[in-house]
Amino acid sequence: MSNLAAQIREALSMFVRSGTEPALIGGLAVVAHQVVRATKDVDFLVEAEAADKVHAALLDLGYECLYRSEDAANYVRAAEGLDLLYAHRPLARRLLAQASERETPMGRMRIISVEGLIGFKLQGFVNDATRTRDLDDIRSLFKIHLTSLNMDEVREYFALFNKPDLLNELLG
Repeated sequence: MSNLAAQIREALSMFVRSGTEPALIGGLAVVAHQVVRATKDVDFLVEAEAADKVHAALLDLGYECLYRSEDAANYVRAAEGLDLLYAHRPLARRLLAQASERETPMGRMRIISVEGLIGFKLQGFVNDATRTRDLDDIRSLFKIHLTSLNMDEVREYFALFNKPDLLNELLG
């Protein structure tokens, strides 16, 4: 099993000990939704109220905190990266609550919906236009899941970030 898989197992165990129920987001969530792609770190969405206890638990596991705000945190331990987004806005809280549970080789984990993942990828791109990988992920998710997507929800995300023209462009 890869180092990434061991890192995920360890993180899931830490979340259980912390009484926190995260949802997988980021590149590994893209993979969980059937898109083949490489990634080097693990990204989770957690409730904002758990930020302090998860921060302490990650420090206890030997992670170094590179950045921490009320919205997000980035941790590193040797070559392992772990990023957190904190759900404190109603939309993020809803996406966290609605994340589906799956049995994986690393253990039982919750994974953000395809629509929610598209929303987070869009937010990442809007926050930093050099993150073209996020646009590639959105394109790939559309290609695989277009017929099953809740397009009303997807349109809401593009409207939220004032990017309806981008949605039209991505849909071709």
